[in-house]
Amino acid sequence: MDINQEDKKRVEAVLFTTGKLMTLQEIGDAIGAADYNYVKEVLESLKIDYSARESSLSIQHVDDKYKLNIRKEFGQIANKLIGAAELEGPAIKTLAVIAFKNPTLQSEVIKVRGNKAYDHITLLKEQKLVTAEKHGRTNLLKLTPHFYDYFDTAAQDVKNKFEQLKNEAKVQVQQEAAEKPADQPPEQARIEESQDLNTQKSG
Repeated sequence: MDINQEDKKRVEAVLFTTGKLMTLQEIGDAIGAADYNYVKEVLESLKIDYSARESSLSIQHVDDKYKLNIRKEFGQIANKLIGAAELEGPAIKTLAVIAFKNPTLQSEVIKVRGNKAYDHITLLKEQKLVTAEKHGRTNLLKLTPHFYDYFDTAAQDVKNKFEQLKNEAKVQVQQEAAEKPADQPPEQARIEESQDLNTQKSG
């Protein structure tokens, strides 16, 4: 299939601008290409280009989504520049709780971090740092290989900061466990049990 060089530049610009994982449809729509197989060919051609010129960039392919990423060996440089700012965010504190207990129930994370953690978990899933699978009335959260990849290439000050957050999370979790009666169900479970009872009464 013939690849239009301008389309390669457009795809590269889209991935650079968004900085996130995107589907073929999202990329195609952004550059005005309806043939998503063609978009995939463009991405594969870009992969080859980056590899041939030994670029510090690469096309990351995760679960049928694509992202312009920095190669692992250059990750320390990027993380040193952006890591400290990212780790100030509340989402990273929620990630620290998950990392400390990994794997852990979502209901327990919400108990420690509050309802805002629902948004944090959604963001962390989008960034491929955690996965969530159904576990009874809640979800079981686990760290992904991408999480370990990210922190493997992180600058030392970033690693130290995250370890500090994990220690703080440990204290939070221990305090929460000490305050909660042994037979008290997780917060989310109690809410859902209440909803079930109300549904039965109304029925």
